[in-house]
Amino acid sequence: MHRATRHTQRDPEAAGRPARAGLRTALAGTAAFALAVSGAVLLTTGGDASAAAAGNLLQNPGFESGSLSGWSCTANSGTVVTNPVHSGSYALQATPAGSDDAQCTQQVAVLPGSSYTLSGWVQGSYVYLGASGTGGTDPSTWSSNSAWNQLSTSFTTGASTTSVTVYLHGWYGTGAYGADDLVLSGPAPTGVPTSQPPTSQPPTSQPPTSQPPTSQPPTSQPPTSQPPTSQPPTSQPPTGGPYKHLLTGYWQDFDNGATDQRISDVNPAYDIIAVAFANATSTPGAIDFSLDSTLSSKLGGYTDAQFKADIAAKHAAGKKVIISVGGQNGAISVSDSASAANFASSAYSIIRNYGFDGIDIDLENGVSSTYMAQALHTLAADVGSGFVLTMAPQTIDMQSTGMEYFKLALTAKDILTVVNMQYYNSGSMNGCDGNVYSEGTEDFITALACIQLQGGLAPSQVGIGVPASGSAAGGGYVSPSVVDNALDCLASGTHCGTFKPPTTWPGIGGAMTWSTNWDASNGNSIATSVGGHLHSMP
Repeated sequence: MHRATRHTQRDPEAAGRPARAGLRTALAGTAAFALAVSGAVLLTTGGDASAAAAGNLLQNPGFESGSLSGWSCTANSGTVVTNPVHSGSYALQATPAGSDDAQCTQQVAVLPGSSYTLSGWVQGSYVYLGASGTGGTDPSTWSSNSAWNQLSTSFTTGASTTSVTVYLHGWYGTGAYGADDLVLSGPAPTGVPTSQPPTSQPPTSQPPTSQPPTSQPPTSQPPTSQPPTSQPPTSQPPTGGPYKHLLTGYWQDFDNGATDQRISDVNPAYDIIAVAFANATSTPGAIDFSLDSTLSSKLGGYTDAQFKADIAAKHAAGKKVIISVGGQNGAISVSDSASAANFASSAYSIIRNYGFDGIDIDLENGVSSTYMAQALHTLAADVGSGFVLTMAPQTIDMQSTGMEYFKLALTAKDILTVVNMQYYNSGSMNGCDGNVYSEGTEDFITALACIQLQGGLAPSQVGIGVPASGSAAGGGYVSPSVVDNALDCLASGTHCGTFKPPTTWPGIGGAMTWSTNWDASNGNSIATSVGGHLHSMP
């Protein structure tokens, strides 16, 4: 993207943040997830547990009974219709309303340790298909096409899993969605009836193949079951420096009303400085970086040589400086092995040129856990010892382990330093206890951090991302004292709000802020209060 264009897009209405509003601003004020699942039908087995012939394990998969037999929809949101349908005479139509996302579910008997494929034809503004309670990584997928289009995903059941819940749902305030010809294929326990998958051809008008819109909905729905409780890894890649709990800050490579800074101006309390942002190039997956000319001019001529010298000086002080990729306008796609290779090689070139210690992934327009993890592992091997990898997902991206961003964090956790989720511009969200919490509160921070801590990340890999001031984000600002209390609550169970964590995580990773520039504009309150608190924690 042209530098001037990038600069122009970040200034208006973004209130000084890196255009992080997108979906989260659209969600602000909306009601939160309603995940109640009631009346699910359990298919029981008969005889022994050996597998029957593979087929469609779902009851009433095309709704050809003319009813919702076998399915249960929240808040009476679902009905069977004769138009629109994908094939046959009937299809499901469900309409979200208020705090209900029109979730329709069916519980299905399965075999432990077995592979299954879930697919279905859907249409409408945001419709999601997935399964929960699989005992492994819960799958999910989504689309936003008005024409019928087929979704497909797969999963492997856990060693003791005997049933899963298949679900569909829409999104708040986006209208009705349709679903038809659903298939769950894989080995069935003996005695469980199966049917053959539909053989009808897809409609002649193919769904669009373009990427999801910039204001992107979440990539899956949180399952009703609790996140897995498997033990996290016991070690973490070293980040250098004397502190156990780290403060990360984004440094703005553009001028947007916050205090303009050189790297040398960044408060010494910041342990990791993420330079925002690298940009996409015309080569799929590849990125590049150069100092913004407007910022350089406002700083009296900030040259590459001075920039590199400042990075070296931070290294000498025990700090890490990394290059951040993304932001709302950072539409960088790593979707296959070729683009993964391009990403890794171009990122390595930038890191070597400027002396960066690693990379920050702040992609807010979709991410492939498979190929981005491939790229990051290649990059980590190229950089070698001391490689730093941070991530800054939106709150919606980390609501369950089935979401692509969460899957990326877990797939890359062997090289992952910390995930600093953005606890702002999001509206209300579910906590790990299933309750709904409003942004801008301590409970919002602690209850959502709990999801990541229970979902497989090491405590040292979980950080709290907050705006440095009310001007730095559209919503979700909290005072530094609230951040300090949240850290204490997670680490030691003290200074908690209403939400009480089920355990404590003394090794909690730290905190992040957008941005060092906005912090400087606000008297360096994050650096002084939160940074000081982190560095004094045991």
